[in-house]
Amino acid sequence: MSAASGVLPLDQSVWKPKANPWLIAVVVSLAAFMEVLDTSIANVALPHMAGNLGASGEESTWVLTSYLVANAIVLPLSGWLVGIFGRKRFFMTCIFIFTASSLLCGIAPSLGLLLFFRVLQGAGGGGLQPMVQAILADTFPPAKRGLAFSLYGITAVCAPALGPTLGGWITDSYSWRWIFYINLPVGFFALVMVYRLVEDPPYLLKRIGNTIRMDYIGFSLLALGVGALQILLDKGQEDDWFGSRFIVTLAAVAAVCLVSLVIWELRQKNPIVDVRLFRNSNFSTACVMMFMVGAVSFATTVLMPQFLQTLLGYSAESAGMVMSAAGFLLLLALPVVGRLTTKVQARYLIAFGWMLLAITMFLSTQRIDLIMSFGAATRLRIIQYIPLGFIFVPATLAAYVGIGQDKSNAVAGLINFVRNIGSSVGTSVVVTVIARRTQFHLSTLVSNIPAGSERFKNAVDGLTALLIRGGLSPHEAHQQAVARIYGSIQAQAATLSYIDAYWILAIAAGIMFFMSYILKKNDPKSGGQISAH
Repeated sequence: MSAASGVLPLDQSVWKPKANPWLIAVVVSLAAFMEVLDTSIANVALPHMAGNLGASGEESTWVLTSYLVANAIVLPLSGWLVGIFGRKRFFMTCIFIFTASSLLCGIAPSLGLLLFFRVLQGAGGGGLQPMVQAILADTFPPAKRGLAFSLYGITAVCAPALGPTLGGWITDSYSWRWIFYINLPVGFFALVMVYRLVEDPPYLLKRIGNTIRMDYIGFSLLALGVGALQILLDKGQEDDWFGSRFIVTLAAVAAVCLVSLVIWELRQKNPIVDVRLFRNSNFSTACVMMFMVGAVSFATTVLMPQFLQTLLGYSAESAGMVMSAAGFLLLLALPVVGRLTTKVQARYLIAFGWMLLAITMFLSTQRIDLIMSFGAATRLRIIQYIPLGFIFVPATLAAYVGIGQDKSNAVAGLINFVRNIGSSVGTSVVVTVIARRTQFHLSTLVSNIPAGSERFKNAVDGLTALLIRGGLSPHEAHQQAVARIYGSIQAQAATLSYIDAYWILAIAAGIMFFMSYILKKNDPKSGGQISAH
């Protein structure tokens, strides 16, 4: 059989790295953990950056956007870049750029320079995740890929949950600049160890040095399309979506460039983005799964701390503790899922994960309220996050089913790209839902209070009397009573909007449960082989 049908040529299937595969896995995953952590660790430090650099809060959000744009552009390019430089050399270059730009971000004296260095950091970081995934796919035989990907899952799924807590602690205890400085020892260690342990497999060594013509048109379409899409998703709600000419322009640029990119790349002998992979229905379905993993993962990571801080009055550190507990437990669950991939078909594990996630999102709609305790919030976050482990690892494994090893770099780049775009989409959707549905529920609740309502009047009078006894004048007490009651109604409206967001996630997870069965059967004992029946 050909490589396209899942059976590898002999020189690829018997190749083994000289170093211990698990030592390689730990080292390369460390580099990816550093990068993924950086996507969320800076969020809580934005107000501190703005104050220190003399920028507005809105301007400081470009610290996140600039990183995400550069990161998103490099992700789908990584497979093509490997063909030019070789995977080890490209991976080490990415680590060096990411580490060096982290230092530059930490010492940046102005917002303009910080944004420039964040673009460099995002470009360096964009190659780390797909290279780690591709290295693991080649280092381990197909039957053990699930276990290897469970280690990679720690970086991709747990790091975003731990980032806000670590970022908040560092910013409060030291300075926002240290969220960048902590990358330096990790990056240096990873660079040295990758140089000593990682090697390119034979099929890649044969391709290194081959002259590949630079596809300037494809690269331009990719950069413009992905850049416009990422800014659109990041700034959409802030600029009132399609009520803004800026957002409409970005949407048009993204649509035209990305559609043109697909058409152009299909006609290229050496495309910078191998869109032909999407002709494989199994790969396309796995990409949909990973897109939704990114969307749900980041959506819930936004929802819970925002609810706790804005409505329940939690500090950033307390909200982070709620989030981190789930991340630590997922660390224990992922190796179990990795072992299950050697015994159970990937699509069954994925279906189980989506079913569990749909149930937990439904439970979230029942448990979210304004009197929720710290313990209840922590338990709710745990049951929201654990199901993602049952989806991420087997979905990553499923993406390689039926695809030759020579495509592993392109597969890794695209699968990480769609997950990152999914993260941006999920965040944008829930932020928009909360803003729009809060207004809807507020107007509905207020309209249900008839003019001259006796119950409303009694509530205001009772609270006014309490405030007067507390030392306020009758006029001040009446004004505060009305304001507090209105604030209570606003809080109820906001809570209902969070419930709506969880309903959307529950429905999306339910749809994904049924889509799981579109995936082809795989033989768990051989990992990447398609079952003959």
